[in-house]
Amino acid sequence: MAAAPYHQPTSLEEVRTLWIGDLQYWADENYLYNCFAHTGELQSVKIIRNKLTSLPEGYGFIEFISHEVAEKVLQTYNGTQMPGTEHTFRLNWASFSSGERRPDAGPDHSIFVGDLAPDVTDYLLQETFRVSYPSVKGAKVVTDPNTGRSKGYGFVKFADENEKNRAMTEMNGMYCSTRPMRISAAIPKKTTGSQLQYGAAKAMYPAAGYAVPQVQPVLPDSDPTNTTIFIGNLDQNVTEDELRQICVQFGELIYVKIPANKACGFVQYASRASAEEAVQRLHGTTIGQQVVRLSWGRSPASKQDQSAVWSQQADPNQWASAYYGYGYDAYGYAQDPSYAYNSYAGYTQYPQQVEGATDMASAAGSHAPGMEKEEVYDPMNLPDVDKLNASYIAVHGRAMLGRSLWLRTSSLPQSA
Repeated sequence: MAAAPYHQPTSLEEVRTLWIGDLQYWADENYLYNCFAHTGELQSVKIIRNKLTSLPEGYGFIEFISHEVAEKVLQTYNGTQMPGTEHTFRLNWASFSSGERRPDAGPDHSIFVGDLAPDVTDYLLQETFRVSYPSVKGAKVVTDPNTGRSKGYGFVKFADENEKNRAMTEMNGMYCSTRPMRISAAIPKKTTGSQLQYGAAKAMYPAAGYAVPQVQPVLPDSDPTNTTIFIGNLDQNVTEDELRQICVQFGELIYVKIPANKACGFVQYASRASAEEAVQRLHGTTIGQQVVRLSWGRSPASKQDQSAVWSQQADPNQWASAYYGYGYDAYGYAQDPSYAYNSYAGYTQYPQQVEGATDMASAAGSHAPGMEKEEVYDPMNLPDVDKLNASYIAVHGRAMLGRSLWLRTSSLPQSA
């Protein structure tokens, strides 16, 4: 097909090119040409490819002979099933290339749909909602890029916010194919500092009357195999099921655990990439009524070197500092900069190597780090905070004499 001269639009009325997205890797210009050639008014087709790999980027442009024809195709085909596939056409007006900003098509209102049956396609998911909600603009079932199989969840996009809110209530628990759906609000791509909603008809708002504290960036994790994340400052009204609905949007889950009365949760993903995305996207968002802070959970590999944990200097300005990587509010404290301590790399630090530490170590009932009996790692168990505090005091006892530090009074010697 010979390429026609490019038409440069100067106004919206002159735009005759449509953008097409969500294309499968095998879709080429010939396929798209055959999809629209029967209109008799198709002028050119272009799929955008990566400059280095020459592989399709998943979108392209279709030009027609007039704006009226392009508009008719947009209204007729957008959201309908693509020939020979289980996917739907995703069409929109192409942006101006002259620098003029095209009119905003309006905000999109999306919902997350979980527990989808393996046979649910984009088209089936879309039509399940479109029957009751005419403003549905499209649906997308998330698939594994390697196998092409459904990951069991997807998204539905609405043009009308009221219909979206109704769908979250009315469609939650309704069947799509062979399974009841679980619905919650979708998390936008950029959510730092934003409010997060979850659950059917459970819109959550930041607490009024005070400023939301500045959230510190998440420290990188040194163990590339660690896929467990910690969610601190979690609203105690949030359930494991609701937290699972939020976290599954980033990948396959191994487990979700919310310890009783701890205001925190633990989530383990099947892949490191999913865990990293969850940390980046959820940190600083509001779940329930509280802004959560995320950090990396403790992996088996990170359990060994406790001295490295103690040598890290905490930021005294960090709100509700994380304790031992988990952020327990009850045990959080800001470390005095004068307590900074770096262990000598040549040998292990034992309490006996620190003058004056023996008495404090025995008073706290601690043992030498590295001399303790190895325990079987259980990611569901919480760390023994008393033991960790005692180990820290055993090494840094002299530096802390005369300073106040949280310690259970029952573990201190009673004065006569």
